[in-house]
Amino acid sequence: MSATTTAGLMALEAGPAMSRGRKARLLATEARYEFLKLMRMPAFVIPTVTFPAFFYVLFGLSLGNRVAGPVPMATYLIATYGAFGAMGVALGAFGIGYAMERGQGWLTLKRASPMPPLAYFAAKLAMAMAFGLIVFALLALLGIAFGGVSLPLGTWLLLATAIVLGSLPFCALGLLLGSVGNPNAAPALVNLIHLPMSFLSGMWIPIQGLPPGLRAFARYLPGYHYAQLALKPLGADLGQSAWLHVGVLAVFGLACLAGAARLWSREE
Repeated sequence: MSATTTAGLMALEAGPAMSRGRKARLLATEARYEFLKLMRMPAFVIPTVTFPAFFYVLFGLSLGNRVAGPVPMATYLIATYGAFGAMGVALGAFGIGYAMERGQGWLTLKRASPMPPLAYFAAKLAMAMAFGLIVFALLALLGIAFGGVSLPLGTWLLLATAIVLGSLPFCALGLLLGSVGNPNAAPALVNLIHLPMSFLSGMWIPIQGLPPGLRAFARYLPGYHYAQLALKPLGADLGQSAWLHVGVLAVFGLACLAGAARLWSREE
């Protein structure tokens, strides 16, 4: 992977007359090998893809007849466990993957080459979105096959869009965590943020089931706004404006990105 991709991307800068189509193919190659690299890492793929599905089978299907707001629990938890899984992918790919590649020296090699930094980060971003979509698709198949979930096509598309695009600010958070932590500390740091925030944001159980004090605190968490945005297509959110959630997530993501960019410039 490294020889093929790095050589190709070095050629990207070496040839000024190279067409945009050629550049796009080289960037797509970087993303493809990033995806294949992670697919060959069971320690990443198995928990990332199967844990949300396992929790959905355990709670979503077994409690499928109960109602969470206006929808059955089996439908509600597709949105929240989908957000939980996509957030985990984003934090893992950037927070853990980036920290490991920094510690192993692989990132130093890439930065020393003429490869534009955008290619490296765009590949990770594309991979995170692809895995987030895989997590959502698996939950949707389980819900349709065993949970009796039936939604219009437009609702499925809106739900998938909210989950995949809503995970982007957490890619920025992962990048910031990966810039701060070393390879040994990064997994613990990511889990210390991911798991509690998921629970307090109402991704594991409906937020209406949390104590009033925790519900009030949850509104300050980016995960809460992500979960509410995912529930919006189902009409199962708490009724706040979608633009409020988008705005909070956008500001949060830009702040994390600015912090990561500052650390990147310091390393250079």
